[in-house]
Amino acid sequence: MNVVVAKEKAAFSNGQYVALAFPLIIAGITTPLIGAVDTAVVGRLPDPSSIGGVAIGADIFNTMYWLLGFLRVSTSGFTAQAQGSDKGYETILTLLRPMIIAIIFGLLFIIFQKPILHISLNVIGGSEAVSSFASTYFSIRIWGAPFILMSYVFIGWLIGMGKVRLALATQLVMNMMNIALSIIFVLVLGLGVAGVAYATLISEISAVLFGGFIIARHNKIGFSNVDRRMMLDPEPLMKMIKVNRDLFLRTVCLLIMTGIFTSKGAGMGEVTLAANAILLQIHYIMAYLIGGFANASSILTGRSIGGKDPFLFRRAVNLSAVWGGGTAVILAALILLFGDSVVELFTSIDTVRALAIENLIWMVIFPFVGFWGLQLEGIFSGATDAKSIRNSIFVALLVFLFAIWLFVPMYENQGIWLAFVVFSLGRSIFLARYLPQLQRLHFS
Repeated sequence: MNVVVAKEKAAFSNGQYVALAFPLIIAGITTPLIGAVDTAVVGRLPDPSSIGGVAIGADIFNTMYWLLGFLRVSTSGFTAQAQGSDKGYETILTLLRPMIIAIIFGLLFIIFQKPILHISLNVIGGSEAVSSFASTYFSIRIWGAPFILMSYVFIGWLIGMGKVRLALATQLVMNMMNIALSIIFVLVLGLGVAGVAYATLISEISAVLFGGFIIARHNKIGFSNVDRRMMLDPEPLMKMIKVNRDLFLRTVCLLIMTGIFTSKGAGMGEVTLAANAILLQIHYIMAYLIGGFANASSILTGRSIGGKDPFLFRRAVNLSAVWGGGTAVILAALILLFGDSVVELFTSIDTVRALAIENLIWMVIFPFVGFWGLQLEGIFSGATDAKSIRNSIFVALLVFLFAIWLFVPMYENQGIWLAFVVFSLGRSIFLARYLPQLQRLHFS
């Protein structure tokens, strides 16, 4: 028994785990910081509808891009498994196959941009001023669609290969450039909402150029040496399609939840919409901080399954629980102590700030109920078991819909946030039920 425990502990230490997770945390935290900085920048403008316009415009892109979020998640999982099994050429194929999907969908988004915008604004709602700002933001940023989707593939592949520092470099180029340009274009040049959109577009194009350069320079296996017929090998191709399908459906459930959340807030007025947008940005920052450990666990899980190493798999689960839970406690404490000051960084509009602070308690609760679901999604993604993720989040969505129906008439905006917390808790509980089954499938 002692030999088994010693072997399990030797599989991956806490120090190695943190070293792997830290660049992923930094890379992840810069993603919601884009939305946070954009919200904070337009929050300095005198019209609260500009905050709502950027929030709705960003929500449309979140909807579009989250639907294709499987490009990063599945690429990371398949690549980690290929690396764990020492299949050199397969690691190249795990990059090339999703690249094709990214380019096709990016071009489709550009071609159908007008109906996408029209349908989205009708579904989400909002005042005429908010819709005008959202249209300006959307019509500029849409041209970056192929680039942002390709960056998903590049970053996912680098993470799967364990090249987390290079993935971090790619993400930082995009996100830090976006933050700097947003501040310059809006606060210095006075371009308003259009300036925020231009900043994002330029940063997305730059990230793909930088990521492509990194991959070409550090890739040991030449792309020309890969047999093109292997890209169409039906077995791995069908597996990729099935996993991506289930991750797509998982994302549909997430977007239905966020769409209803945003729509309910928009129906309560511009101030409520703006306050909820600020709290959502705070939530995204916390989720990505916790998600950095989930990404690290995804890499370890992929390697454990590719190398058929049950000790590494068990270690990944244990490390996820310890570090994800510890991070949740710290984040909740920070919001409890300094939440008011954090909200003040986002806006100078008194009514918006007051309403956001009034609902801040939900940001204290969220890390406790949501961290385990985020960690488990990393583990299941590394195992490319997207079916369990899909099923669990579908049930969580049903619970959310019931909670919205029950609580919003009684508690109004507080009811929206209560339903959100119920959804996050359900996401954790329902996916945890599949964990023993996952272990039996791969290591029994």
